[in-house]
Amino acid sequence: MLKNFNGRPSLATVLKASTVAGIAAAVLATGVPLEITRSYAEAVKVQAPAVPSFANVVDAVSPAVVSVRVENRVNPVADNNEGFSFDFNGRGFDDLPDDHPLKRFFKQFGQQDPNDQQGHQHRFGQNGPGGPNGKGRLRPVAQGSGFFISEDGYIVTNNHVVSDGQAFVAVMNDGTELDAKLIGKDPRTDLAVLKVDGKGKKFTYVNWADDNNVRVGDWVVAVGNPFGLGGTVTAGIVSARGRDIGSGPYDDYLQVDAAVNRGNSGGPTFNLSGEVVGINTAIFSPSGGSVGIAFAIPASTAKDVVADLMKDGQVSRGWLGVQIQPVTKDIAESIGLSEPSGALVVAPQAGSPGDKAGMKAGDVVTALNGETIKDARDLSRRIGAMQPGSKAELSVWRAGKAQSLTVELGTLPADQKDASADDNNQPQQPEAPASEKALADLGLTVGPSDDGKGLAITGIDPDSDAADKGIKEGEKITSVNNQEVSSAADVVRVLNQAKKDGRTRALFQIQSGEGSRFVALPINGQG
Repeated sequence: MLKNFNGRPSLATVLKASTVAGIAAAVLATGVPLEITRSYAEAVKVQAPAVPSFANVVDAVSPAVVSVRVENRVNPVADNNEGFSFDFNGRGFDDLPDDHPLKRFFKQFGQQDPNDQQGHQHRFGQNGPGGPNGKGRLRPVAQGSGFFISEDGYIVTNNHVVSDGQAFVAVMNDGTELDAKLIGKDPRTDLAVLKVDGKGKKFTYVNWADDNNVRVGDWVVAVGNPFGLGGTVTAGIVSARGRDIGSGPYDDYLQVDAAVNRGNSGGPTFNLSGEVVGINTAIFSPSGGSVGIAFAIPASTAKDVVADLMKDGQVSRGWLGVQIQPVTKDIAESIGLSEPSGALVVAPQAGSPGDKAGMKAGDVVTALNGETIKDARDLSRRIGAMQPGSKAELSVWRAGKAQSLTVELGTLPADQKDASADDNNQPQQPEAPASEKALADLGLTVGPSDDGKGLAITGIDPDSDAADKGIKEGEKITSVNNQEVSSAADVVRVLNQAKKDGRTRALFQIQSGEGSRFVALPINGQG
């Protein structure tokens, strides 16, 4: 029978605990020595509560996960085993003091600076630096992760893992090394496909998950090759969906808190059914290691891109050919939209599908083929997912009215860049003092532009809304509320009309050396 110890609560509390955590808490309350606690725990054999185990998932998927070793040609070294090595501890040959024994050694024997492209690890043999033939040989330069997506040897990984490689080796979880060939890569989504020749062998492979079934809070398991430690498994949950980390126009990442580190890139994140929900691509890490914020390309994005790469070695994307930006609350108010959604057209590229279909600067694309467009990124992803040559029905908000346009999509060029807005050719008009005052109230000082097109911004009030919106001296106003302007009087005329229409903001198109953009400015009180 249990008794109290020095007046403390009885250990009956421990026996009644239903979990290991409960026992620990009770023992802390009693102050009983650890040795006694262990004996009681063993005596009552408390059953720990059931917790998720990932062992079955890991057993099933591990054979499909590989380490990807990337090789490239570096400055040649001796091919014999009679060489010797030097490590300059991060300093190059020229950085060594003149009286350093290593520098005297190389000068004495007539050697050249031994630094190579890899840094400061050097090896010399009988033939001196470069070996007998002066040709480089393949050396490992990077490593990452990947996984089989088919039984005949297709492997998915990241583009940034393989982009600088000339040769690739897939290392399986049992240590088998297989030479791999690069089938194709897509820098825009950071995906790449390799293939190994199994000589008739069928590889264990994994399937894609359905994004519709991936929820924030779901358990996930990441398998990969962090820091070269192949076959490493970590677990966590889906922390968020639809993350935009600024890596490209198709950002739509899953955020997970499973430990992901360098070398995990290209590796899969699985759900508890062993399906790939995402491909680990990036981490947020002030320390350089995992802090529980990792980003994975979702299966829905990867599935289509990988299929195209396996088929043709490249990805064909639909192309609209217009520069777009998000619709903010201020912009929506300035153009009469009920809510800040859709994609605002900054400028159509001359001769592009959008230009041919009649799209104009200031248009807001609100729907594509009857489906609402959330924002500019949403439009980019949806257009990119369509096949070149297909027809797209666009719902466009223009001049306070909804319109429909039909566009036949082109093919996105490999080097496509955002289009810049065309300037207008309106003649310069004299400035009126009232107009100058009106623009000064907006925080803007303007003057004629050098080319006579638009209005040059010659000054900005640092306390104005214009400054808060990022407008800078040296930029140019090309239109207001989608009407071309070439004088302050033009601007005031448009502002007065906007006030008559009940608008509280006006949409300014700003041209800079980096391109064109729209900014909404308040116009209350402007005359």
